[in-house]
Amino acid sequence: MPSVRGAEIVLVRGEGSYLWDDTGRKLLDAPASLWYCNVGHGRAELADAAAAQIRQLEAYSTFGPFASVPVLELAERVADSVPIPSAKVFFGSGGSDAIDTASKLARRYWNGLGQPDKRIIVSRDKSYHGLHGFGTSIGGIAANSEGYGELMRDTERIDPSDAEALQMLIDQRGADRVAAFFCEPVMGTGGVYPPVPGYLEAIQRICRENDVLLVVDEVITGFGRAGAMFGSERFELEPDMLIVAKGITSGYQPLGATIVGERVWGPFWEDGSDLMFRHGMTYAGHTTACAVALANLDILDREGLVDRVRSLETVLLDTFMPLERHEHVAQVRGGVGLLTGVQCSSPAVAAQAVGLCIERGVIMRAITDGTLQISPPFVIEEHEIAHIAEVLADALDAIPVAG
Repeated sequence: MPSVRGAEIVLVRGEGSYLWDDTGRKLLDAPASLWYCNVGHGRAELADAAAAQIRQLEAYSTFGPFASVPVLELAERVADSVPIPSAKVFFGSGGSDAIDTASKLARRYWNGLGQPDKRIIVSRDKSYHGLHGFGTSIGGIAANSEGYGELMRDTERIDPSDAEALQMLIDQRGADRVAAFFCEPVMGTGGVYPPVPGYLEAIQRICRENDVLLVVDEVITGFGRAGAMFGSERFELEPDMLIVAKGITSGYQPLGATIVGERVWGPFWEDGSDLMFRHGMTYAGHTTACAVALANLDILDREGLVDRVRSLETVLLDTFMPLERHEHVAQVRGGVGLLTGVQCSSPAVAAQAVGLCIERGVIMRAITDGTLQISPPFVIEEHEIAHIAEVLADALDAIPVAG
């Protein structure tokens, strides 16, 4: 916190791909906040949807027999859109909630089927799955778990691009002990890493052959950012559970969801079953959040924004790829949707670049290993993408070369 004391940037309004701070400065939003402002800032339609719903019914618990119309409508719409047949949807307040839900449900599922030792949750080095208890424990970014000790036991991480590493781990620990594998279609906070060709397909095959649940974390990629409605759709995955948040409301309300396939929900829903998943959050199925999500999905459909992302993905990567020749840049990664990472030569260089870009009117964000996150709103124009790259190049030019 001492690093930002006295240097706070207080934002007061937004429109499209831009924000304004309390000094009147205009800032182009290169990361779309935390990957989520997909339809752009200042959408009055979403404010109207929230206000209308609050006037009618702001929220009510979904515990027991209770539900509300927007919750049911959104659950049906989401279930029909995912590549999971007969899906059921559990809404929470965000992605970290949804990861905890899926983690607990995976273990509860196997316990209910008489396999209580099947508890190990596997993820990947450099992966990010939120910062609740399970998310912190299964995430592959070491700094995020520093100082907490062991939070959740029975978690493992493997090489992020070698599918056979999963098979080796299952062979070592035993398929009768591995409950689930969590992965992002495109690794986001870990540095923006698209999957190695064939990797996700091989992972799905290994999970099926070893009776391991496949949980795909689409908190970043879901609802269009990967150039398809879901990254799972683009990479021909049919997960047992799928995690969404961020893009479901474009950040206009906090909402996330765990989407569950019939294999997992089936035992809990059988007639006469006494199997129970005792889990819930105060704002699970928040009525107003779901109403805003419905309006947000209407915008995505009406304006063809998912197709627009697909059309801009090569533009985004091609615009930033020349920066690979810069002495302060180690690598540029991307090519899947509106997701590009510019990895600087060091985290220190990345931090300097962030500050210099903001001074020049572009919000920039550094993530793992000194990577700069470029994930703009879907409404961004090509000339604005070019402007981000020009400002970043100018910022990098202004940083002295060490030695």
